[in-house]
Amino acid sequence: MLKRKNLSLIMLTCFGMGYFLAMSSLPINPFLKSQAALIPFQLSILIYFSYMRWHRHKEFN
Repeated sequence: MLKRKNLSLIMLTCFGMGYFLAMSSLPINPFLKSQAALIPFQLSILIYFSYMRWHRHKEFN
């Protein structure tokens, strides 16, 4: 279990570094750049809440 957690942490760290590098090198408006940087957080929160709602709804049936 600990190895799987470490592997996931390493993969997420690499993804985050790559995403930061890609976002910092884009030649776009700073406002759009800040909005684009928040999209992964917004999507992950949306997926999390959708999953929790679906899972809770499944328990009550």
